[in-house]
Amino acid sequence: MKRAPGAPPPPAPPPLKGWRDTTAHLISVWFGCGHVPYMPGHAGTIGAIPLYLLVRPHGPWAVAAAALVVTLVGIWSSGIVERRLGFKDPQIVCVDEVAGVLVTWIAAPPTWRALIVGGLAFRLFDQIKPWPARAAERLGGGAGVMLDDVAAGVWGAALVLVGRALGWL
Repeated sequence: MKRAPGAPPPPAPPPLKGWRDTTAHLISVWFGCGHVPYMPGHAGTIGAIPLYLLVRPHGPWAVAAAALVVTLVGIWSSGIVERRLGFKDPQIVCVDEVAGVLVTWIAAPPTWRALIVGGLAFRLFDQIKPWPARAAERLGGGAGVMLDDVAAGVWGAALVLVGRALGWL
């Protein structure tokens, strides 16, 4: 959104204070992905690929464990960032996209096609927010930030499973 000519610049975010704010910020922006100026959610989804490639050789249970850990840590970190910035679900927070796409990739076979299709399916459901994603978003705090994307990830996983059943993946 453009500022009107002569309008004052938006206020700077409060500074990071101590290890807790710094750690929460680093995790919430998924190590910088959230600072991409356009479409940080897409950047967060792409930023999940290295973690997926690290855990996927250990099977879908390892991907599920990673998704669970990212979700729990993301609830903590995004709640802190949300309070520090003073508004709901800041755009720079993209750890929720990481957790959500990992949930989708639990169902994906270990192929590049499935990785891409799963990522696109997740982004689709993250945008349209089918039930219960929209309801989860209203929870507020870190849980609201994270759980709507986890719900979108479940929808993405369902679509991936349909693709597998039809022999497309």
